[in-house]
Amino acid sequence: MVDDAELRHLRRCVELATEALAAGEEPFGSVLVAADGTVLGEDHNRVVSGDETRHPEFELARWAAMNMTPEARAAATVYTSGEHCPMCAAAHGWAGLGRIVYVSSAAQTAAWRAELGAPPAPVRGLPVQEIVPGVVVEGPIPDLAEQVRDLHQRFHARAGGASS
Repeated sequence: MVDDAELRHLRRCVELATEALAAGEEPFGSVLVAADGTVLGEDHNRVVSGDETRHPEFELARWAAMNMTPEARAAATVYTSGEHCPMCAAAHGWAGLGRIVYVSSAAQTAAWRAELGAPPAPVRGLPVQEIVPGVVVEGPIPDLAEQVRDLHQRFHARAGGASS
């Protein structure tokens, strides 16, 4: 169960996902938080540039690897609007980051895509623990998941079912 501070971080992830949607991106947003609660970084999807690896979780893992000690990375939490894809989960694991808390699961996102007539993602969504077995993962967060679903619905309606 997440507490009020964690809900604030998750709400920020939804805000970042909304910003991504406004920029024409798939709606994903993430926040990296230190053990003491300090927000270290935040980002949203930036794949429209043509670089499909510009996921916020990947960018935050890369930043953490270059700017944090191994101990600080292990104690940090990544909050995100959607469960990490396999690429981002691997980056999270290789960077040695700590806990992940997500609003919507990879299974939910895949189901939403199917419901909305969007093609499947080019990379199969898997639970984070299948990629990084030792990481602590919490989610989905039902109170916010409907907001994320709405963002995906808006994205795919605008894209005509196409994926970025």
